[in-house]
Amino acid sequence: MAVARTGILGGVFDPPHVGHVELARSAVSELGLGELLVLVVANPGHKVAATPAATRLELTRLAFEDVPQARVELDPHARTVDSLEERKPHDAVFILGADELASFESWKSPERVLELVRLAVAMRRGVSHAEVDSVRQRLNAGDRIVEFEMTPIPISSSEIRARVARGEGVDAVVPPRVAGAIARLGLYAAPE
Repeated sequence: MAVARTGILGGVFDPPHVGHVELARSAVSELGLGELLVLVVANPGHKVAATPAATRLELTRLAFEDVPQARVELDPHARTVDSLEERKPHDAVFILGADELASFESWKSPERVLELVRLAVAMRRGVSHAEVDSVRQRLNAGDRIVEFEMTPIPISSSEIRARVARGEGVDAVVPPRVAGAIARLGLYAAPE
C-alpha cells in the first residue's frame, strides 16, 4: 500500500526508544516510504522536555542511524501545523500512533494539517478501526487518514526516565547507542 514518498515522524524523543524505531521501520515497510524525516521538536508546546534540544537531537540521531531512510533534524516549531506550513512537504504522510490520533482534533489547526499531509496511523492493540473511522468522519478526512499495522512495544519515554532515575537498566527498551549515551552523559539520573 504505497501512499506517499516521504514520511514525517515528529516528537520530543526524551529519550527516543525502541518503540519509536519500530514505528519508523513499520511505516517505511508498510507504506513503502523512500524517505523518513524524523523531527525532534526543540521546544514542545504540549510538554516540558527533561533534556536540552541538542541532547535529544544527538540521542535521536543515534536511535535512527540503522534506519537507512531516516534523516533526523531539529524542528524549531512547537506545533505540527507551523512546521508543515514552513516545509510545505510534497506527497508526505505524518506518522502517529493510533493512541495519538485520539487527541489529534485538539491539535492546532487539525484541518490544515490534513490539507498539508495525510496522516498515517499505526494501529495498535486497544484502538479499534471504528475509533479511527470516527475521527475520520468528524474531520471529513476521507482518504487523508490511512492506517498501517505495527507490532506495539509498550514503553514510553517517561517510563524510561523513571527507570534511569531508579538506577534500573534500560538496555532492552532503548537502542544500544542511546543507552550508551544516556550513561555517558549522566542523563535522567535522580538528583543526589
